[in-house]
Amino acid sequence: MSTREELATRYLDQLPYTPYPVQEEALLGWFTAEQGVLVCAPTGTGKTLIAQAALYEALHTNTIAYYTTPLIALTEQKFREMQESAVRWGFSADDVGLVTGNRRVNPQARVLVVVAEILLNRLLNPEAFDFTNVSAVVMDEFHSFADQERGIVWELSLSLLPKHIRLLLLSATVGNALEFVAWLERCHGRKVDLVEGKDRKVPLTYQWVPDQLLSEQVQLMTKGDVQSRKTPALVFCFNRDECWSVAEVLKGLPLVGEDQRAQLHAEVNKLEWTQGIGPKLKQMLHRGVGVHHAGLLPKYRRMVEELFQRKLLAAVICTETLASGINLPARSVVLTSLVKGPFGKEKLVDASVAHQIFGRAGRPQFDDRGYVFALAHEDDVKLLRWKEKYDQIPEDTRDPGLIKAKKSLKRKKPSRRENVKYWTDADFNRLKTAPAGKLYSKGPLPWRLLAYLLQHSPDVSKLRTVIRKRLMDDARIVAGDKALDRMLITLADAGFVTLSPELPPKGEDGTRPPYSPLQATPTEALNKLLVFRSIEPLYGAFLLEHLGIANRDERLQALESVLEMPRPILKFVRIPQDLPPGPLATTRLDNELIARGLMLAPKPPPAPGEEEEDEDEPRPPTLAEKLFLLFEAKYPEVADVSVQSAWAAGELLRFNGNFNLFVKGRDLTKQEGIIFRHCLRLILLCGEFAQVTPADVSAEDWQAEMKDIADRLTASCREVDPASTDEVVEMARAADVIAGEPVAAPGQGT
Repeated sequence: MSTREELATRYLDQLPYTPYPVQEEALLGWFTAEQGVLVCAPTGTGKTLIAQAALYEALHTNTIAYYTTPLIALTEQKFREMQESAVRWGFSADDVGLVTGNRRVNPQARVLVVVAEILLNRLLNPEAFDFTNVSAVVMDEFHSFADQERGIVWELSLSLLPKHIRLLLLSATVGNALEFVAWLERCHGRKVDLVEGKDRKVPLTYQWVPDQLLSEQVQLMTKGDVQSRKTPALVFCFNRDECWSVAEVLKGLPLVGEDQRAQLHAEVNKLEWTQGIGPKLKQMLHRGVGVHHAGLLPKYRRMVEELFQRKLLAAVICTETLASGINLPARSVVLTSLVKGPFGKEKLVDASVAHQIFGRAGRPQFDDRGYVFALAHEDDVKLLRWKEKYDQIPEDTRDPGLIKAKKSLKRKKPSRRENVKYWTDADFNRLKTAPAGKLYSKGPLPWRLLAYLLQHSPDVSKLRTVIRKRLMDDARIVAGDKALDRMLITLADAGFVTLSPELPPKGEDGTRPPYSPLQATPTEALNKLLVFRSIEPLYGAFLLEHLGIANRDERLQALESVLEMPRPILKFVRIPQDLPPGPLATTRLDNELIARGLMLAPKPPPAPGEEEEDEDEPRPPTLAEKLFLLFEAKYPEVADVSVQSAWAAGELLRFNGNFNLFVKGRDLTKQEGIIFRHCLRLILLCGEFAQVTPADVSAEDWQAEMKDIADRLTASCREVDPASTDEVVEMARAADVIAGEPVAAPGQGT
């Protein structure tokens, strides 16, 4: 077997080009460090080449390596790249596998490309997944460690990895790399070398554009030959509706050069897109303009990515999630705005998001420079142009014609609007020069992970050790310790664990004396929490208490309500007023909520001859809202649950499962990808709920209903995107869904 020094030489010799300094330093660090390397470098510095060294070593030493990313789309892209590399190195494409939660390819391969949650779930199930022969774990996009919601996944994975496994952590530039490396050694006994790079191989040129509208700017960028054009470009918008309006403007412009037009038309003509947004998107693609956001069906996004990577599109209009998702670099990026948020509450975009967007400019294999353009608001462009005209006429002119013209211009002076949030070149400079974010532990311990840890050991001191080792200041660690006590008490009150010493009873005022348990022994009921992966497990267990007496419409409302949907979509999928209340509402929820003072008793219908009730009367709560009100009353300490009243899949089934007819009838064609993903997630959720049976219903009847709902939705989704649908169905039927692998719908987070 080759030594690591020999492998390093062989890996460097087979590279298609000479690595630049940060790559070379990181590669030498990887082949010499005993426990691993943390590489912090700007987006666009070729960190994938560094990652491949760990996989190259695993294949040549007949060991196993994991490559993790935070997003499904990015994982699938890296899977394809790693398969190509394996073949180039003389191995088989089947030596590289993929496990994302909704798709499994070659799951027994020696190199496994996985979403981060897969690795954590396997570490939490050592009896099912053997790590003895694992030599390396690569964690790409490692700055996700600081993510408020999901950072705990990376943090716990670091703490659970066996010590013989070497780490390769790849991150964008961070502001406290030395502190992080010291913490990792101090708290987890893992010493990694630090390699930091500040410079990009392809430097960036930043330009504030105060005097051009977007259509004008993009036309300027397309001028010249292939070498001098500033395209292809990614045009970033901060909402999906704006993506479409921008694309409509750009599709009428001559953006595609003669050198690519014929090939582009030939490729687009192959696409049989006759339903939904397909014909409109196809028309845009013919003009060299693509659209990419979560509202598109996965099959459309994949084609836009492919055409862009083949340099056939001049511009792709996208949301900021593309910057942190798949690797789709361009010569230029264009920011149409520097603020985002709900109307009236817009704020300057977060610096870390801006840096991710900036980093998409400049392709190492094609460009010697990347370009970042930030456009002023169109009101400011018009104001600037007015001022230039106005200032051209001297104030002291005595020419009657010029005096008249100046007065006319003054009357027509454009102005800023009071209800619009504007941005300036100073804001742009502030984003450019903002320091890199820092790696700190964020977010609480998730309930499902707490349940997992308790199943492995009821010793609360081990949980406290986990919390006290987090990369936090002392005040937050103390708060985390107290939060753990409250979580354990909540689990005990609900019957999921028994605590030792015995939990003291509540006093007359409803409070307990200070209490910290030493042991939290799981009851059989705790297993229910482990079933739910795509929703908050305590809320899933709560629904099990009630859905047994519900009818199908109520069950659909309850299940749809836990699958988060973008707020702008909710107005299109409201609960219909003519949907009659079912037995869950009329025989249980209404009575209990009224008795608790959480809901007013409904008014009796007007007698014959009486006037109808006032239209301004507040509407009664929906079934989802009623369930949530009761849950809040029973679980006041659980603050991370949210529900939304939605009737999308329910209405789709009323349309006899005709997906295209439904989205067209609800004016959701431009957001059909959101509805599609919602239905796929509901299919997976039905699979989770089918594993446990609510009270008041037989297991046979319950499972039959969950299967029927899932089958009907599967048939609907298969009509519009069969490949993505079949991936989800395959995973839903796979054995390791029950074993604890997380599930997610394709494109989630992209």
